[in-house]
Amino acid sequence: MKSKSLPLLSFLFVSFFTPLLAQNFDVYISDAGGFTQEPWQILKFDQNGGNGEVFISDHLSWPQDIFFIESDNTVLVSNLNTNVISKFNATTGDFIGEFATGIGGPTRMELGPDSLLYVLQWTGNGKVKRYKLDGTFVDDFTTAVVDNSIGLAWDTVGNLYVSSYNGRYVKKFSPAGADLGKFISTNLAGPTNIWFGENGDLFVSDWNAGSVKRFDSQGNYIGVFISGVPQVEGVDFFPNGDIAIGVGGASTVKVYSPEGNFIKNLIPAGALNLQVPNAVVFRPVAPTSALEVFKDAVFVTPSVGNLFQVSNPDALQPKQFFEVYNATGMLVMKFNFSDSTTWDASNLANGIYHLTAKLPDGTVGRQKVVVQR
Repeated sequence: MKSKSLPLLSFLFVSFFTPLLAQNFDVYISDAGGFTQEPWQILKFDQNGGNGEVFISDHLSWPQDIFFIESDNTVLVSNLNTNVISKFNATTGDFIGEFATGIGGPTRMELGPDSLLYVLQWTGNGKVKRYKLDGTFVDDFTTAVVDNSIGLAWDTVGNLYVSSYNGRYVKKFSPAGADLGKFISTNLAGPTNIWFGENGDLFVSDWNAGSVKRFDSQGNYIGVFISGVPQVEGVDFFPNGDIAIGVGGASTVKVYSPEGNFIKNLIPAGALNLQVPNAVVFRPVAPTSALEVFKDAVFVTPSVGNLFQVSNPDALQPKQFFEVYNATGMLVMKFNFSDSTTWDASNLANGIYHLTAKLPDGTVGRQKVVVQR
């Protein structure tokens, strides 16, 4: 297979736009309740914050994060108190079994660039663990200890960043898991979620400070991005770039613009006895007429940039196209990956896009990327 960038003429632009399948989504919220004491619950709402229901209320013990495995219609919930990640039916919420055990207070879970599940620990040996999506333990990815780790993110070159709540810092690791030292060690009182913006800035939810703080790509403090969010934890993003943030001090989920301006409360305060949201997860809802089953996938790396490396093309169906959808859910281009290992997206406007492609098992794989020039 040749290694080259896809030329502009190889893109097949469409002269019309079609809605992205599964453009609608549901909102899932992990409720920490009384932290070490009940009640605990996983709540479900529609994308407008309505039609709320208690989705899961059993086999929970200080739940931390929510991760859907669409290929087998299951959802994982990390339980800090019981040191397990529990598995439930993603449609009914019924308990299935334990996905993984013996973890020191599992907190955040994210699919990594290698298609493995990365799991942080509140206690234990303080290392980042990796699992296959069938629950098979792979390894301790990192060697350096990060106590009370609760937020993780990757930069454009694959470096991993992990926040320490009580340590009040963000640690940086190489793509191979080597310790690169503290990326941020000041201006934090209790960091939880972290994520990168389109320009490479790192955003940090500071639970104790009641704000979201902004740092540049070198770790230098820029300032407060969002204020007035006590016990801030849990974050996800709308297709247009708006940000949904859990605010435990107000028992709600608030929506902010990409510039950090308050828009509205997505979830009414205390809805369904919501106490302390600590994870906010959007799950696309496929139209009832659609036969495709969506599956989280990693097609390209990194996930932010304008020149992307196609990952593991042999795992994709032959003679297939990637379909690229913009933030409004519209198809903007298709391209064939059969004769290239890279995708040059520099002709696209900066923003959030979704790649989809057919997988050998008949499901539709999907990956979110941020084009940043």
